[in-house]
Amino acid sequence: MSRSLFRLTCLLVPLALSGCATHEVDYRGEGDGVVGAGATVHAVVETPSVGEPGQDAADDPVIWAGPRPVTIMGTPTPGIVVGTDKKAGLYAYGLDGAILQFLPEGLLNNVDAVEGLSIDGRPQLLLGASDRTPGRTGVSLYLFDPAGTGQNGIRPWGAIATDVVEPYGFCFARIGTEVHAILVGHEGEVRQFVVTADARGRPVSREVRRFEIGSISEGCAADPATDSLYLAEENVGVWRYGLGATSGDARTLIQPIAPGILVADAEGLTTITDGDARYLIGSSQGDSTFPVWRIDGAAPAWVGRFVVRDGTIDGVTGTDGLAAWSGAIGPFPHGLVVVQDDVNDVGNQNFKYIDWRDIKAALAID
Repeated sequence: MSRSLFRLTCLLVPLALSGCATHEVDYRGEGDGVVGAGATVHAVVETPSVGEPGQDAADDPVIWAGPRPVTIMGTPTPGIVVGTDKKAGLYAYGLDGAILQFLPEGLLNNVDAVEGLSIDGRPQLLLGASDRTPGRTGVSLYLFDPAGTGQNGIRPWGAIATDVVEPYGFCFARIGTEVHAILVGHEGEVRQFVVTADARGRPVSREVRRFEIGSISEGCAADPATDSLYLAEENVGVWRYGLGATSGDARTLIQPIAPGILVADAEGLTTITDGDARYLIGSSQGDSTFPVWRIDGAAPAWVGRFVVRDGTIDGVTGTDGLAAWSGAIGPFPHGLVVVQDDVNDVGNQNFKYIDWRDIKAALAID
């Protein structure tokens, strides 16, 4: 949800909760929003603006790389970033930020990708996006062939139909050998599906779980290693549910909305693995900061917050969606985080790339 016109009073991080208080100062960005306190990092790559002039609609990204470079629309690349333009469709970017492909697919909101599906004996990357296009609301599905050559690209595959009126958040999860697709409706409706391919290579979906979060929600991130599903209820906080289909609606509020930690609207969620440690990164859209928790222990542990400030590339305000990649990907040897920027310095909204090493250093993560 864009908040470029929504101003909030800048909030200080309480010292008792700050993992890196010596780094933190309040800062008012040059955009419309107020940027809260957090450890400073800088973007190192940015994409072109999305859409037509005045149509600010960048929303949510996903990052993917295989064991070897791939070719997309004739261009070799060690990995891709796929981002939604929620007024027009789907962009695929290189790790240098350049546009590799655009699919005019309509009102796509959140996007995710997962491996583990084969069509005609060829392993495919499956992408899914929550789709608000009238007449086809649900989850739109896409395939990408990592072994493809030439004009190989992301291609439409089909859809998951749903009773959710306004599809909003979305994420995939691999649970054993199954691919699960998790859709979050605008009003907090959650629908979980198992996705397979039939003998003719067409998508088949089976709903295995449904529950209600309670109010407007979007951010969705799965952590199969701990059987956890993290969901952001925008004006309440971040919840942890079980990930399995039989988990029901039991949940724990791991982080309520609180000054200096997570400011409404709570938006995107993503996870990243670094050695034996795993982290959850959120988007505190109300004050343009990014809270981080370590999630591989018995309970999520607060790490701190970072802010993407002006550098060679302009800073980040009002982020909606974000994504992370664990480990080496192209020029990022330890990992990559990509965030949506609501108020870009020139042109429409876009996506910014941050080196995971810079985030670790800013938050004093060993």
